[in-house]
Amino acid sequence: MGAGKTKRMPRAVREQQMLDAAVSVFGRRGYMAASMDEIAELAGVSKPLVYLYLNSKDDLFSACIRREARALTEAVRAGVRPGLSADGQLWSGLRAFFTHTARNPDAWRVLHLHARTHGERFAAEVAAMREEIVAFVTQLIAAAARDAHRDPHLPEDEVAGLAEALVGAAESLADWAGATEGVTAKQAAATLMNFAWAGLGDLMGGRPWSPPEDPEPEPAAHATPDQATPDQATPDHAAPDHAVPVRAAPVQAG
Repeated sequence: MGAGKTKRMPRAVREQQMLDAAVSVFGRRGYMAASMDEIAELAGVSKPLVYLYLNSKDDLFSACIRREARALTEAVRAGVRPGLSADGQLWSGLRAFFTHTARNPDAWRVLHLHARTHGERFAAEVAAMREEIVAFVTQLIAAAARDAHRDPHLPEDEVAGLAEALVGAAESLADWAGATEGVTAKQAAATLMNFAWAGLGDLMGGRPWSPPEDPEPEPAAHATPDQATPDQATPDHAAPDHAVPVRAAPVQAG
């Protein structure tokens, strides 16, 4: 009876069924402890059929990463609605991110935990997804800053660091929310929004935070003490490190 169902089911549908089972097992057990026997049993197929469709455990894991990475990026993009205010777009994107990770905890563990620790091939798959999300967030922040600053030529690389920080914070908060009982996707998104938007709002309002001037300036991050320039090595000639202001009218949170 099971063999008859296997023959009648379209290959694409059967493959997705196998991937569903694999994501569940990989997410709960990790790559090394995951068993192809358990994956096949959960999918309702024989182990040889899993190998026939997906070749190997490595290829199966890669297919899971690609599918779940695509699903996450699509969810975030779809969650950001054009025409909203700057804070509205950021809020909708964050809420879409946390909603997706909360609804798909095994997939999130595959992407954020297991794929990064089991070889360069898998880590590269996740890195590509992360770069796409960071680029998308960079565009959102840059567009909001340009609109508020009335400067259509504001380069996106000025806010790329902010996007990196925001995505990194979202990843860590998704882990925390998943491990903390009772935290909803909306609460997680609001936590990050409250943390991030105050700073972004001030930055776009022309009120950047500037660090205090150091009595002894430190060398650039990429330079060794012996490579420090004369300006860096001489306190009297050191210039204070100020953040680049991005002026804009404050935005009311929606």
